[in-house]
Amino acid sequence: MSDTTSRALALLNLLQTHRHWPGAELAGRLGVTERTVRRDVDRLRELGYRVESTPGAAGGYRLDAGSAVPPLLLTDDEAVTMAIGLRVAATQQLVGGPEVTLTALAKLEQVLPSALRQRVNALAASVHPPRIGEGPVVSPAVLGEIAMATRDHERLRLRYVDGAGAESIRRVEPHALAPSGRKWFMLCWDLDRDDWRTFRVDRILAVEHTRVLFTRREISEEEIDERMLIAASWTPQKIEADAVMDLPLTTMEAMFGPWSEGATAEGEGRTRWPFGGSDWREAMYALLWIPEGVEYTTSFPEPHRAELRESLERLLRALDAPASGSRG
Repeated sequence: MSDTTSRALALLNLLQTHRHWPGAELAGRLGVTERTVRRDVDRLRELGYRVESTPGAAGGYRLDAGSAVPPLLLTDDEAVTMAIGLRVAATQQLVGGPEVTLTALAKLEQVLPSALRQRVNALAASVHPPRIGEGPVVSPAVLGEIAMATRDHERLRLRYVDGAGAESIRRVEPHALAPSGRKWFMLCWDLDRDDWRTFRVDRILAVEHTRVLFTRREISEEEIDERMLIAASWTPQKIEADAVMDLPLTTMEAMFGPWSEGATAEGEGRTRWPFGGSDWREAMYALLWIPEGVEYTTSFPEPHRAELRESLERLLRALDAPASGSRG
């Protein structure tokens, strides 16, 4: 393979891994001049790749969509990862069902070398993703647009419908995408609310790219996981109730952190906090997080209220009874 061909493939690989590259940075990565980069870009265009360029000091290049799909350049690990991802996606709740992902998988595996096909089969035999069954369908196009913006740190403008059916325009900085149960969630910084928000992807009607880049805000993986968990817990539960605590809203928010989402002030010194669960035991667990010494009332519904009371009465009798013999 000639140096020119190798360099063009290296350039293509870079263009595929980022949405926009400054010309000077591409030249530095490839160890050539910017004039050589321009010639290699022209070669890629002759091969059918639509490479857009922007002039000026901040100008550069980006690989854009064309009228046909040109060949993709994948490393061995990328090809294996895509094949495994397609197998997993075939079981998920995406628009088009498993047929779309299975046909894409067949095309990819058809051109994989034997050694890579063996890796894919071995991994696929070991991974058993849960089938999520019935649930809201998610557009792969929307997921893809959000994933690219998350990778490139690009602000988005969304048309979003909340749980009450109200539509709004949201300006966001996407930070993470994650599936949870039967739904996909996006964690982002909401520019209008000046705070973190989590949106259900199936409720996003449209995604508009702004081409405005942002500096990623500091957030730990643990906090991302926690916020995704909170978002998933906000789906309708079998048991839903409120607790009204003798705590001002600001104090409650400081103590509960992201778990305070949904809490509202109940007068000057009290806070109403919604909670729930799949059964009375799971809902009771939320009440155990109310800080020690804080009095509260709850709207725990019947008949679960009676079940909770009976269980607590037995627990109190067990605690008041003489301790049984110690363990050996």
